[in-house]
Amino acid sequence: MQILSHQTHHAEEAISRTLLKTVTYRVFILILDFITVYLFTGKAELALGFMVVSNIYTTIGYFLHERFWDRIKWGKKIFKHD
Repeated sequence: MQILSHQTHHAEEAISRTLLKTVTYRVFILILDFITVYLFTGKAELALGFMVVSNIYTTIGYFLHERFWDRIKWGKKIFKHD
């Protein structure tokens, strides 16, 4: 296995990969949000409301954050399989 220099080759993440990562991460966070708010308040309706509202804007934020970081070449390496 040979590591190509990030100065000569840059790995880019497909938008479909970013979307899938966004969705799976958000499902995980939805569950954590609900559990956390429910444990603090004991109110399922409040936990559900918070879960829905907060995950709309945080999902968009996560997606934009991922796309921004995909443009940064620092720290990326390509592994070439022989």
